Amino acid sequence: MISFIVPIYNAHPYLVRCIESILMQDTNEPIQLIVVDDGSTDDGLSLLQAYARMYPNIEVYAQHHSGQSAARNLGLSHAKGEYIAFVDADDCIKEDWCQTHLNAIKGVDYVQSGYFRERPFLPKNRYQFTSPCMRLYRSQAIAGMRFPEGMIYEDVLFSIELWLRNASCRMIPYAGYGYIENPDSTTSTRRPEAEQQLFKALKEKLTQANLRGKMIILYTIIRLKLHFKRS
Repeated sequence: MISFIVPIYNAHPYLVRCIESILMQDTNEPIQLIVVDDGSTDDGLSLLQAYARMYPNIEVYAQHHSGQSAARNLGLSHAKGEYIAFVDADDCIKEDWCQTHLNAIKGVDYVQSGYFRERPFLPKNRYQFTSPCMRLYRSQAIAGMRFPEGMIYEDVLFSIELWLRNASCRMIPYAGYGYIENPDSTTSTRRPEAEQQLFKALKEKLTQANLRGKMIILYTIIRLKLHFKRS
């Protein structure tokens, strides 16, 4: 079974496309779709509940607005699958996403693939090295891991913990994750305070890491500084 975890916050315009893309996967592997509404003020929760009445493999949970990390963590606490995947509510996946990753995960802890954007003037095949999306994980590989709550860019710290566990990875030349550029998302604009909070957390981890860990964290810091500078 693959457990998909989708955090939702005021994403009604994108929900049908996102949910349908997961339900329509061309695979024989059972799918558990866990959707966590993070205190939305639109009518997305009602739409999700309607889906859950039609599809028994959809589980809908609601919480007070606590952030994407808390929503993902709640989803992780309900995941039953041998494999786990994360999809953001304003994104979607191609119908062969599951099977492509299942074919590649033999012998490794997780598979990393790429993403595409539909606007024609943007590159169509990219890799995002810190996002928890665009990956299929073995549940054992991330057992006990949780996203740090109360901050933005929590994805980075989740990925750091994964790498510090020596998780084995296979990268595949496949772009099946559809990234939708949502102007209302938390990372659509520069947030200097959030960036400083992230670098502070990374430096704290740096002081506690062994030599290999220090190299991983320093590399990540350099990549992030270049990314934010280009932004």
